[in-house]
Amino acid sequence: MIRSLRVAIVGAGPAGIYAGDILSRTGLDVSIDLFETLPAPYGLIRYGVAPDHPRIKGIVNSLHEMLDGGSIRLLGNVTFGRDLTLADARRLYDAVIVATGASRDAALDIPGIDLPGSFGAADVVSWYDGHPDVPRDWPLNAREIAVIGNGNVALDVARVLAKLPQDMLRTDIPANVHAGLAASPVTDVHVFGRRGPAHVRFTPIELRELGEVPGVDTIVYEEDFADAAGIDEVVAAAGTNQVKVMTRTMRGWLDRPRTDASRRLHLHFWHRPVQVLGTDAVEGVRFERTALRDGAVVGTGEFRDHTAQALYRAVGYVGSPVPDVPFDDERGVVRNEEGRVLDDQGSPTPGLYATGWIKRGPVGLIGHTKGDAMETIEHLVSDLDGLPRAADPDPDAVLALLQERGIQYTTWQGWLALDAHERALGAADTSPVERERVKVVPREEQVAVSNAAVSVG
Repeated sequence: MIRSLRVAIVGAGPAGIYAGDILSRTGLDVSIDLFETLPAPYGLIRYGVAPDHPRIKGIVNSLHEMLDGGSIRLLGNVTFGRDLTLADARRLYDAVIVATGASRDAALDIPGIDLPGSFGAADVVSWYDGHPDVPRDWPLNAREIAVIGNGNVALDVARVLAKLPQDMLRTDIPANVHAGLAASPVTDVHVFGRRGPAHVRFTPIELRELGEVPGVDTIVYEEDFADAAGIDEVVAAAGTNQVKVMTRTMRGWLDRPRTDASRRLHLHFWHRPVQVLGTDAVEGVRFERTALRDGAVVGTGEFRDHTAQALYRAVGYVGSPVPDVPFDDERGVVRNEEGRVLDDQGSPTPGLYATGWIKRGPVGLIGHTKGDAMETIEHLVSDLDGLPRAADPDPDAVLALLQERGIQYTTWQGWLALDAHERALGAADTSPVERERVKVVPREEQVAVSNAAVSVG
């Protein structure tokens, strides 16, 4: 090829960064621009993981190394479809990879789900992670909270809402979030799962942490473990030590004495939500008890009402449509085959690819994301001869376009400045615990800090 291959990646979360890193290591002469709608990189690692998960957030170290190597140019605070359109990208790049993830809550279609006090987990996660595009305040006025779901997000939400606020100061939690949690009157958080304790989609680390939250009693119920033979059958069928460990852990909690803790976190199983109760706001949730029959979870016809003044649904995420990119509304993903985006006739669109959750749906861990990016990049490399060549491949052309449109984009150097600023805020914090950083929330402040000492462009 006479000139460098020009590739745009949309989304600077793990999926986009992995794709860029893998592409940069193919040996091709390639120039990569990584676009992000937020001023800072890392996607769900910064804005989708509970702040009290430092071990999980340790993945930032490896993502940092990938971006710090200089082979990928980060352009943040750029909204794809508005600040930069697909038509723009097709003119400026030989290939475009969509890696926008999945950040919307999946629906829970039951009566009353839209009552005031009913929330999606994604929204409260964005709030307590300091996402710049959500309100600074959150209505934490419930004494009893119901969380629907049996995955890590449900556990994260329940733990953060139940945790004593002073224990959150060890994290990068923003000041407004700590103030909101400190004012919360919550005493009981109930997590409900439709299936049994051997079906949970937690991880052992998540579950172990749940049982070690200071000042919070974690409670499970004998009735949910009554079908010992059925639970053991599910454990055996799973064939993984992970399921065995988690089931054993929860069974051990049955005999653990309750303390005089001011807050309690309850795990309920075999509960299928059928209605949110209340007239003007959430007052409770009605559940049907379920049971295991011939390997399937079925309703028993027994209904129970649980009091709650707030409800959070954590039943999964779904991707959002990407402007001008073919989208499968039913699955919530970009329409594709192994990362090659498909047109309305089901044929590959030359030069257009997808990776990560927007490609395969919100399943799997970080390791799956890396393998997923590898598949997409392998197809891009094999398609090189058929890629439509960019009409204006000059790397400066996109910068000129953004400047012409008045977009205050941020860069990797800007992120390093913001990162240092947040760490300085943590060092200067007067809390009784040492704080590594305090996260800056407002978008305009992030942009100002990022660009203050950086010559943009």
